Amino acid sequence: KKQQEFGSVIYLISDEPYRELAYDGVEVPYLTKYYGNTIVGYSYSKSLSLPGERIGYLVIPDEADGSEELITAAAIANRTIGCVNAPSLMQKVIAKCVDAEVDVAAYDKNRLALYNGLKECGFECIKPQGAFYLFVKSPVADEKAFCEAGKKYNILMVPGSSFACPGYVRLAYCVSYDTIINSLPEFKKLAEEFGL
Repeated sequence: KKQQEFGSVIYLISDEPYRELAYDGVEVPYLTKYYGNTIVGYSYSKSLSLPGERIGYLVIPDEADGSEELITAAAIANRTIGCVNAPSLMQKVIAKCVDAEVDVAAYDKNRLALYNGLKECGFECIKPQGAFYLFVKSPVADEKAFCEAGKKYNILMVPGSSFACPGYVRLAYCVSYDTIINSLPEFKKLAEEFGL
């Protein structure tokens, strides 16, 4: 409807490196089934737990308006930027393990331990249904100050305003289970500092 209203092609870009990391029976739909002008970006760095490796693909469906031009533009952008070209060694690695699956159970164990532990400390959290990040409501308006306070307890948090979510902080739980468990007493101290 908006394409017609504006008289312009509108592309939906779906960033899907966390597609396989879904919990509690959540299923991530393939948006290309519902909207022809969908472009999908995918990265194996998340699905195969290869942090830092920038190797993946784009899906530009034939049904997308101007698909040939889009494919050409993507190829030129890849060559121009250069830094996104995956090393040949990693291309060979991916070819050997492309059918491997991420161990969602390990991430889920961490997710539940961190979420439940933070709730017990008195923090307000959003229980994630995908990926490996958890958003915690900052007990003070300035979430950046809360992030700074966490450093005293060796807790590294990212301000939610970096993700268009002010008033919250983001925690990653793609660490060892022991790291999660060992962090909870420190989170308790941080909670007490803020009167939770």
